[in-house]
Amino acid sequence: MQQVMTGLVVCVLVLALASAYGVLQRRRSGRVRVRGRDDGKRLDAAELGAELGERATLVQFSSAFCAPCRATRRVLGEVAGMVPGVTHVEIDAEAHLDLVRRLDILKTPTVLVLDADGRVVRRAAGQPRKADVIAALGEAV
Repeated sequence: MQQVMTGLVVCVLVLALASAYGVLQRRRSGRVRVRGRDDGKRLDAAELGAELGERATLVQFSSAFCAPCRATRRVLGEVAGMVPGVTHVEIDAEAHLDLVRRLDILKTPTVLVLDADGRVVRRAAGQPRKADVIAALGEAV
């Protein structure tokens, strides 16, 4: 009987910890934030395969199997259409592994907000909200 109770307690504890981790990950996913590791990182038109935006560039790293990437593409396209001088560039993470490694891209979609000079000023891992992207652009422009 004692073994059954111990097993039940361990099972409940593991479920509680896994649930807490899932809630934390969900809250962090898609949030646009500044990372210290991005200081000084810069991208140019040759690396992006497209020209930088006049005021800012939204760079999206995607992969073929990524469902949230399609929604992110739509959101970033809408924001780029609303804000003059902002360009949206989508990069296939699988085809640009050297760039993915250099920029510490760990999941798709990952969005980088670049200023007019190509410096990374903000980053979002996961699907960002439209309001968060617009707010992040405020720092870049």
